[in-house]
Amino acid sequence: MTAVEPKHIANAYVIYKRLFTYVRRYWLSLVIALVASMVYSGIDAWFIYFLKPLINKGLVAKDPNFLQMAPLLVLVVFMLRGFASFFSNYNIASVSRNVIMQLRQDLFTHLQRLPTRFYDRSTSGHLLSIILYSVEQVANASADVLTTAIQSGFFIIGLLIVMFKMSWKLSLLYFLIIPLIVMIMRYTSKRVRRLSLNIQESMSALTHAAEENIEGYKVVRGFGGEQYEIEKFNKATRVNRQREMKVVAARSWSVSSVQLVAAIALSITLYIATLDIAGSILSPGGFVTLIAAMLALLKPMKDLTTMQNKLYRGLAGAQTVFEMLDEKMENDAGTQTLLRAKGKLSIQHVGFAYHLEKNVLHDIHFDVAPGEIVALVGRSGSGKSTFINLLPRFYADFTGNILLDDISIHHYRLSDLRRQFAIVSQHVTLFNDTIRNNIAYGSFDRVGEDSIIAAAMASYALDFITELPQGLDTLVGENGVLLSGGQRQRIAIARAILKNAPILILDEATSALDTESERYIQAALDALMRQRTTLVIAHRLSTVEHANKIMVFDQGRIVEMGTHSDLLVQDGAYAKLYKMQFKEIEVAQ
Repeated sequence: MTAVEPKHIANAYVIYKRLFTYVRRYWLSLVIALVASMVYSGIDAWFIYFLKPLINKGLVAKDPNFLQMAPLLVLVVFMLRGFASFFSNYNIASVSRNVIMQLRQDLFTHLQRLPTRFYDRSTSGHLLSIILYSVEQVANASADVLTTAIQSGFFIIGLLIVMFKMSWKLSLLYFLIIPLIVMIMRYTSKRVRRLSLNIQESMSALTHAAEENIEGYKVVRGFGGEQYEIEKFNKATRVNRQREMKVVAARSWSVSSVQLVAAIALSITLYIATLDIAGSILSPGGFVTLIAAMLALLKPMKDLTTMQNKLYRGLAGAQTVFEMLDEKMENDAGTQTLLRAKGKLSIQHVGFAYHLEKNVLHDIHFDVAPGEIVALVGRSGSGKSTFINLLPRFYADFTGNILLDDISIHHYRLSDLRRQFAIVSQHVTLFNDTIRNNIAYGSFDRVGEDSIIAAAMASYALDFITELPQGLDTLVGENGVLLSGGQRQRIAIARAILKNAPILILDEATSALDTESERYIQAALDALMRQRTTLVIAHRLSTVEHANKIMVFDQGRIVEMGTHSDLLVQDGAYAKLYKMQFKEIEVAQ
């Protein structure tokens, strides 16, 4: 179960109250909808009442004045009803869409402030399901519920007034069914809400399966996994269908039961009403009006029953949304400001664990002077990238301390701290935007055209950019799919150059480049590194021979430290790695 999946059914009142804080922001539209709905439902109830004089005066007494006036009155009144219906539906929809917009904006904003650990334990499919499906459920429920509750509620009130005006005794008899209807609705509502939470979970699994397949389509086809993926997706859709059908069954049972109870009560009332007519208590018009009102009650009662099911689906969605909004934000308690660091780093006995039971870093301890180049080498999984993630406080719950310019990184404001680092990773992230905006990402308001071109030139990206039909305005596709691996890497390096941070982190930054491109890029990086503190993670040891210090990681510890020549003389772990790569190169040649 992911971090934001609902683990229990929360108190409905608490969710109502919180959801209302979003709805009340649009109180004017809500008031207009309320008034318009009162008019709309009042006219419907009036028309039922109008049946009495229509029968008594028009059909029985054949009053000529009434017969001339009645059609015109009905036309005018129903024109007013049409206007009321428009204003009611439009303003309710306006409130609903504003709520969904605000919820999605709040969710997305909150996601930007959640810690890295939250993303470690959450799938992207589940998060997308909440932003898209769960919020939409809340909006649909709020729109349908508001429309039904207001219009059907006022219509029922109007019909009850008509019924009591015709015969209060018979109307009271009809009221005897209300406790039974309430019991049916309460039972169904609990079941529907529980099932709705299950649907949220199945939609998350469905979204995740589809997204994972789309993102990894090359691997799927390359390894012949199409049938496996189809079966996995089909299973997710079957589970979703089964859970949806359980809700349909519960809703259908509820509606049918309410209508059956109402029909029985109506039959009894109808029998007694015929006795009243025989005793001249009710006129023909009064009898028809009473029965019409009772029959008309069935639809709003059915709508209210259906509304309740939609409401609880919306509440299940709202619960999921609010649970994500309640996720604890990234700790940013630091108050120290920092415009530009000198680049001095002091790593003091740092330890870190992804999970409480096992540390992945142990007692990491070294210093970096401003402008120094420090290389981190070691086998895959030795802790190099994990350590790098601690510097900009992507993970803040490490033991020991890390000082930047002699001040703990915990004391800096996060935005100021992260502005000091430019990171180029082996896993390049590009956005579905232009090359220009990808290079200037994070610096849109601070850089001009000349700076972007200069960064592209320094990263040797300008040559291939100018060959593209739209140059810097070329769209790169999702995650840069329209560019080659080397081109994507150069764009990422240009982005880091443009940021001009005092500390540069290169995590296998040239791993995706061919030999010729790597030579050009390495020259650009060498010039860039001379002006700032640089930490380099490298698999190819030939790229770090000129580093001021080399830290050799093994199983989360620094086992050796020194220059390239010193470490070769020691003939330890570094020398062993170096000789192994040298032999691999000889074999390849």
